[in-house]
Amino acid sequence: MKIKETIGIDLGKEILEARINSSQLADEFENTSAGLKQLEQWVMKNVTCSKEELLLAFEHTGLYSYPLSAYLTEKGFYYIVIPGLEVRRSMGLSRGKDDKIDARKIALYAYRKREEIKPYELPSKKIIEIKRLLSLRDKLVKQRAGYEGILKENKIFLKRKDNPVLFEVHEKMIKELCKQIEKVEKEFDKFIENDNQLKKMYDLIISIKGIGPQTALFMIAFTNGFTLFETWRKFACYSGIAPFPNKSGISIRGSTKVSHLANKKMKTLFDLCAKSSIQFNHEMKIYYERRIAEGKSKMSTLNIIRNKLLARIFAVVNRGTPYVNTFGFAN
Repeated sequence: MKIKETIGIDLGKEILEARINSSQLADEFENTSAGLKQLEQWVMKNVTCSKEELLLAFEHTGLYSYPLSAYLTEKGFYYIVIPGLEVRRSMGLSRGKDDKIDARKIALYAYRKREEIKPYELPSKKIIEIKRLLSLRDKLVKQRAGYEGILKENKIFLKRKDNPVLFEVHEKMIKELCKQIEKVEKEFDKFIENDNQLKKMYDLIISIKGIGPQTALFMIAFTNGFTLFETWRKFACYSGIAPFPNKSGISIRGSTKVSHLANKKMKTLFDLCAKSSIQFNHEMKIYYERRIAEGKSKMSTLNIIRNKLLARIFAVVNRGTPYVNTFGFAN
């Protein structure tokens, strides 16, 4: 694939701004089915290369960018979805915000990177649906935690008989949120049971002690069924659990540490998995206690366990067989 032209698109909820890199022609379109069709016609009218030599680029904006991704996939265009932070850092110092300028910079960024960029592949409908349900579940859990926190405080400082409605409403909201969370989780079960490939991956992942259902679902969703990341180390970097050196010359001698540029949800999940492993996985417990006894940092040891668990997930999925606890045979 040889790319000769790039087009940058700045996406909004209602309007998208498109700019052709070589000619700097620009126009705006509605973020609707009709608007996307007009965008396609405008692109093909104003570029001098074939569709196979063209690359469109835009930021990942969640729900707003999905219609464009689906449309370009259906029409056979090459395109890339760039993380917003990556785009902003590539733009250098900027003052203010302008969609036209952003579209130009995205087009230039894509052109400079055209030789090393791999076109985006839209995840399957099931993976997309799982992602949306995971997002919904997270929101419901946060809302429930909020109501539970307020109810707990009310019980400490207020009397139920003086505030019956206050207590009743909070309890009903918590009960209803529990019911909706359970409904979402049952939907996950349906997705897994009705798809042999997803079920196999799911079963392989949860065969590792310390890895729970939610982590397994997030792993499947954010690796696009283990097709987006070639190795577990790359996913460790994405998740913010890969350690990086922090030193330069003779003046900077910082400790090796993880980066804050990460998928914070995955990082949190692996932190919980590591702590669970220390409690319930005899092998990890012994490893943790031995390192702590040697005077090693608790946080660095926890991070090593995070990486061990991630490496095992990729290993069982790539191998296609469940995890075998060889440590158990050694005792």
